[in-house]
Amino acid sequence: MSGNGAGFTAKLASFIVKTDAKNIPPWAYEHAKVAFMDWLAVTFAGKDDPLVKILIDYAEMVGGKKQATIIGYNMKKDVSSAALINGSASHALDYDDTLVSFFGHPSVTIFPSLLALSEWRGKSGKDFLSAYIIGLQIGGTIGSCASLDHYMAGWHATSTLGHIASAAACARLLGLSEKQTTYALGIGATQSSGLKRVFGTMCKPFHAGRSSQSGLLAALLAERGFDSAEDIFEGPQGFFEALKGKVNEDVVAYLGTVWDIQSLNQKYHASCHATHSPLEAALSIIKGENVELDAIKSITVHASTLSLSAAGKTEPASGLEGKFCIPYCVANALLREETGMKAFTDEKVNDPAVRAIMKKINVINDPKMQALESLVEVETTNGKCFQAFSDILQQIPSLEVKKERVASKFLDLCEPVLGKKKSLDLKKKIETMDKLRNMKNMSRALL
Repeated sequence: MSGNGAGFTAKLASFIVKTDAKNIPPWAYEHAKVAFMDWLAVTFAGKDDPLVKILIDYAEMVGGKKQATIIGYNMKKDVSSAALINGSASHALDYDDTLVSFFGHPSVTIFPSLLALSEWRGKSGKDFLSAYIIGLQIGGTIGSCASLDHYMAGWHATSTLGHIASAAACARLLGLSEKQTTYALGIGATQSSGLKRVFGTMCKPFHAGRSSQSGLLAALLAERGFDSAEDIFEGPQGFFEALKGKVNEDVVAYLGTVWDIQSLNQKYHASCHATHSPLEAALSIIKGENVELDAIKSITVHASTLSLSAAGKTEPASGLEGKFCIPYCVANALLREETGMKAFTDEKVNDPAVRAIMKKINVINDPKMQALESLVEVETTNGKCFQAFSDILQQIPSLEVKKERVASKFLDLCEPVLGKKKSLDLKKKIETMDKLRNMKNMSRALL
């Protein structure tokens, strides 16, 4: 074992296994229920994406036991396929939550595997939520150690860290020993992959499903005695040495005392999170200063290197590419004030009216901007200049506000699929899911 954070993997395994569910704060479970509601909403909304149908066709081609529900399809597949399909569906719209320490989208990598496993093994709602909270914490801890260097090297952290978070959560749900959990982390980490080069294609949401599926596989193999390196993160040629990062002892010391779940940031615009600060800042100027669109001479968006690496497309040809284009997202918000699912169609991305506004928008890489911060400058035709700053990652609402906003988003996305009554019934079930004795009761409502 190297001197770089010796024993780090063992400390993670110990936290996963030994954390008493009673020592997780009650408010953390409330945050987890909000996160699950948000995840289900975007999964139902994304279920008809073409990539989902391809994955279902693939699962039907290879066959398997009917063990777990495919959300919104009135069908069951094997647990591995269910994690892959539901995970991919939930990230198809890029409308799911993010976490700063995770450098990406954690819930789409953890909930799919936990839901499939809980249904198959008949786990309780409380055990399900506990496993999610712990898996999320492991993902955030590894992300904090991997640091921004990992993401900027081209790795899609949602995928690389998601493999590990899913493995950790599933290991917890299965009640694995510390040795088995150590192996599960190693099996998950050695599968970690996912390149940012594929953003704007079906592969990005596939990353979420694949990481969830791989983490589930890791835990199930470890349960059966499949071994791995016991120092997968800190060891020579391990995760940090190969994919960048190093053990941060300060972060490790917070395990069990700080819970990243309160920092989860749900999305209220159906596009890459790197587009949110620019469009929020631009909207605040237009609304606050009562600027007419025809009076705009130019818009300058100051964005970080991180934001441009994630959402640097400038000439989107499709609705999917529009999600990763700051000029489109800003122009669309100003023109329509509709930033949900309906904003990202091929037709709307190629609308001449939005293209005209996009031509006035210049995005520059500003070294002063950190993470997802953005400064927007609007110059009008009569010579006036306005500025606004936004950092979407620091604008996380309180738990009560989150509950209200996510409930509204849930009904907005689910009613077109399930109808009003079924959506309301499902919402109530989620709000009391910590009392469920068997998650099979939840899964039946998702067919």
